[in-house]
Amino acid sequence: MAEITAATVKELRERTGAGMMDCKKALGETQGDMEAAIDWLRTKGLAAAAKKAGRTAAEGLVGVAVSGTRGSVVEVNSETDFVAKNEQFQEFVRTVAELALTANPTVEGLLAASWPAGGTVEEKLTGNIATIGENQSLRRAAVLQVNEGVVVSYVHNAAAPGLGKIGVLVALESSGDKAALETLGKQLAMHIAAANPQALRGEDLDPATVERERAIATEKASESGKPADIVAKMVDGAIAKFRKENALLSQLFVMDNKTKVEDVVKAEAKNAGAAIELKAYVRFQLGEGIEKQESDFAAEVAAAAGKAA
Repeated sequence: MAEITAATVKELRERTGAGMMDCKKALGETQGDMEAAIDWLRTKGLAAAAKKAGRTAAEGLVGVAVSGTRGSVVEVNSETDFVAKNEQFQEFVRTVAELALTANPTVEGLLAASWPAGGTVEEKLTGNIATIGENQSLRRAAVLQVNEGVVVSYVHNAAAPGLGKIGVLVALESSGDKAALETLGKQLAMHIAAANPQALRGEDLDPATVERERAIATEKASESGKPADIVAKMVDGAIAKFRKENALLSQLFVMDNKTKVEDVVKAEAKNAGAAIELKAYVRFQLGEGIEKQESDFAAEVAAAAGKAA
């Protein structure tokens, strides 16, 4: 059984919005398993969906670059936010994003790519670690491309041009007016940064995630005491709602909170003078999915003193 600490309870509260005592009970009921505790709270109607932002722990920067009909986004992590403000680190992230436009956009491919001033990206990264004095890593990269149209980038919480905490790419396939496409792409990218869709379409959602939602919905509906056929309809309705709220095309556009994104795209086709296909998008949020390792500084000092004695 995992240890249930005040920090664990605090994290669960931040991720669910549930009360402290409910969080303690949930962790106790699930032997300290954080994800199971979130599900337990949700089945009891005590929490909303897990806040993915609560998982964000790593520091560093997300960088974007666009050239013609191709765009790239990369994430480079550091130990502290202080390094993210370092000009040498920022230049590294900016250059790697640009290299991703033409190099193999995998971590391995980018690390092996040639650095403009000589050597490889990996060698440059190693040199930065030595001179800046803090561990850094190239975590991930992605590229979007269209045959005709635009790829638009957007950075939220920008630390410098093209660098920030959240980076978004939007690919619009169209022969329409480029200025109109750029404007639409920027608005969509801002929506994606804010709404954090999990897939382009409802049917594209991760099956494991959908099944997890189904299990939660089934348990909640079963507690209503209604007949099995009604429970089944309640579960189907909950899953349909989940798909609608988490798929980009069916989300309500944040600019007016009443029009579906797919309808916004269709309407904008008139201004662009041609049909528009929202082909793909990418959203990188700094550190999402990474759990920061917490340490007890006093204990570390005591341990070090013990070793030195």
